[in-house]
Amino acid sequence: MAVSLSSSSTFTPITLQPKLKPIHGVRTVKFGYSVNSHGVSLRRSAVVVSAITGASGTETAGLLETVKVSDLRGNEIPISDLWKDRKAVVAFARHFGCVLCRKRAAYLAEKKDVMDASGVTLVLIGPGSIDQAKTFVEQTKFEGEVYADPNHASYEALKFASGVSVTFTPKAALKIIESYMEGYRQDWKLSFMKDTVERGGWQQGGILVAGPGKNNISYIRKDKEAGDDPPVEEILKACCA
Repeated sequence: MAVSLSSSSTFTPITLQPKLKPIHGVRTVKFGYSVNSHGVSLRRSAVVVSAITGASGTETAGLLETVKVSDLRGNEIPISDLWKDRKAVVAFARHFGCVLCRKRAAYLAEKKDVMDASGVTLVLIGPGSIDQAKTFVEQTKFEGEVYADPNHASYEALKFASGVSVTFTPKAALKIIESYMEGYRQDWKLSFMKDTVERGGWQQGGILVAGPGKNNISYIRKDKEAGDDPPVEEILKACCA
């Protein structure tokens, strides 16, 4: 069908912008279509979709300003000191006995050589006592740095998910079975310690990439449910690209 416009006709330009579903951590290219009196033109703009949602990196750092964690010797340090002078991948475990967290620790440790080559430090934080953290290290032989957050301050500041409904899910159950088949095991003694049962048993974690610089948080991913691991390639892109 042909459409003719007279010289007296008025034409109001319109812009059509298709909706694209963002994928965290992936560079997305958006296309816009402009319709004007000269026809239809295609324009393109590149948009980087960050894994940080809601608060910006600076705002996220602000939430952690007063948070402290403990190293294995019992020394309390501000959590931001972990990335103040270096870049770090910081994994937040559900609790130190969690089988899914042990699998997460292993799959991150498998890429430690890549992180080391890029000058990136691998860190794991768990909600629990220093003794629990030591037991975790002894059992897993985790080669990164491990810190305890006895007061769950970092988890509360970052508003990580928590609750029965995000702990016992069909996907989590399948991942637990997979983990056991791969040789990982839950430490039931750690899992049923008082502080874990009362607070950490339903706690979810996440992964953060930050530094150097206290306010330089470039990536954060909060687990939606137990075992909600992001692709390791996404983490490496955030820390080592």
